[in-house]
Amino acid sequence: MASPETGVLAARARALAVLRIRSTALAVALLPAAVAVVLLAGRATGHLGAGTGWDLARWITGGLAVVSLLLAALVAVVVARARPALSPSVPISEKSAPDLYRLVRDLADRLEVPAPSAIALTPDCDSWLEDRTHRAHGPPRGSGGPAGAERRVPEAPVLVIGSPFLWWMRVAELRALLAPVVAGTGPSSHPDIAAARRFIRGLDAAVAVAARARRPVRDLPLRFVGRVARLLLRAGREHATIMERAVATAASERAQTVDYGLRIVAQEQVGLAYAGWDRLLTRVALPAWRMGRWPSRLDAGVVSALTELSRRDRLADGFASRLGERPACDLLEEPGAIDRAASLLAARLFHGGPAEPGPDWSPVGWNQYPEEVVDRKWRLEAARLHRVLDNLPATALPAPPPAPAAPAHEPASAAPPLSYARTAARTPRDRPAERPPADEPSLSPSADEPSLSLPADEPSLGPPAADRRDEPQPAPAPGPTLARVIDRLAQGESAGDLVAARLGAEVEREEREEAARQAARGTSQQDAALGVAWGDGMAEGGLPLFPLQPPRTGRELLADHVTAMVCCAAVDTAGAAPGLDWLDGPALLVDGARRADLGRPVLSLVDDGDAEPLRGWLTTIGVRPEKPVRLV
Repeated sequence: MASPETGVLAARARALAVLRIRSTALAVALLPAAVAVVLLAGRATGHLGAGTGWDLARWITGGLAVVSLLLAALVAVVVARARPALSPSVPISEKSAPDLYRLVRDLADRLEVPAPSAIALTPDCDSWLEDRTHRAHGPPRGSGGPAGAERRVPEAPVLVIGSPFLWWMRVAELRALLAPVVAGTGPSSHPDIAAARRFIRGLDAAVAVAARARRPVRDLPLRFVGRVARLLLRAGREHATIMERAVATAASERAQTVDYGLRIVAQEQVGLAYAGWDRLLTRVALPAWRMGRWPSRLDAGVVSALTELSRRDRLADGFASRLGERPACDLLEEPGAIDRAASLLAARLFHGGPAEPGPDWSPVGWNQYPEEVVDRKWRLEAARLHRVLDNLPATALPAPPPAPAAPAHEPASAAPPLSYARTAARTPRDRPAERPPADEPSLSPSADEPSLSLPADEPSLGPPAADRRDEPQPAPAPGPTLARVIDRLAQGESAGDLVAARLGAEVEREEREEAARQAARGTSQQDAALGVAWGDGMAEGGLPLFPLQPPRTGRELLADHVTAMVCCAAVDTAGAAPGLDWLDGPALLVDGARRADLGRPVLSLVDDGDAEPLRGWLTTIGVRPEKPVRLV
């Protein structure tokens, strides 16, 4: 087994190779100046001729030396001023987590390495060391002895910990998991390795600065710097890669003697945490983010999600029994406040939300999630589906079923049509102003709703109206009912294709508008806070950094919207309720139990145009598809 010192020596050898590339680039930049100095010195001492040819050579080399030195100074200034990209994280001060800092320092003492300079949390299932100091490359590298002893000792890097680990793992498991990470501070403190890393990070930051240049003429120097930086990065890529591998190997070897058995258990928990965290983000958090709400306790939610996963997965038997031990989040003084900050950062990274809460970007707790997210999500998607149906050509819509004859004493035929777009269809000259949707009796889901009665301020039909009965009247728009959706999609696969295409176009338009708003907001914030050139490693306009889901197809969108419409009808007419499943997201609760058998009947309707499985399911639940549903 190789010793940690062997890995450090291998990393140092590759670091020296990277620094030689830096020295070679500097030598190339100084070569014209050196030649010019030789020619001028030869002329002054009389060792070189004084003819016209020598004078011309001196002028040419002098000009080249000036240009070369100016370009070298430009590259050096940009590399020194450009700040490398920093991983977005939540800083944790020692005052807010003294026990966590004590654990990390004790671990560093056991490993005989420098302790990390600070601790931060990232909303992801990973942990690493990050050097957040970027200065000029410092004095030249010495070869040992007194000169080498005078070299500046690099500052220890920051320890970045995945926030799901703190809430799911126990204290002993977290210590074992962090052992090989903290051990990496040893190689990081070596001056040669630190200098090579600073050089690579500076070049990478210079490339990023050049990539943000948008003005063709004024930013021409930055484009030149970008070309030089890319050339140097390509030259040192292999050496830097092998250096980092050697550093990781040395850290792993040094951590072998610390909690080796617990490290195996901790690695198993890492896989479980990643699976639950991914499900929580894609199934639970994403629906809330899309409507301007962000769950404020994501890390606490991951515990519930992983506990549920442990209950369902036989391979995870016994993992839930660990919950009786002390969780690592107890090392924080205020875990709720840190969880809130990490949850907001997760929304920014994976969805692109604003950096601060606002009227259109507010937090939501898990207790309010079913009513404020699940129910509203269903209503919004049902409203979008009916809006698409309203905008389809009349020839593409199914003929509405004939309305039953109303009694003579009940003027039901004069009731306003039940449609999502009926407010826009009524003009002030034809009808008085509508009541707000929350007050409309026609949208009530109760069985005795007066959906066919006139509003109190509706004018009654007198002789003038009776004289117009024989005039041709436009067909009333179908109401927001589940029956309308089923009848439309039951016409065959072509009907589903048409609705899916229109629905996909509508969703794509809304996503473009939201992306434009986010880009405008990010550009204004970046220009105000960061200026033009240098940045801070986390440009607002580039968020989200990690999109969670690929674009959905039209059929997938249609199935989601039909499911939402069915759930709205079940809630309004069958006494169902919105719920939350920690692994699958929004759920329909009937008699307090989750109904997970809705997917197959909906797919039969959407893919094959077969409505019988869905009608049978609705009958079993007691849903009345002909009743109007409440939309938002």
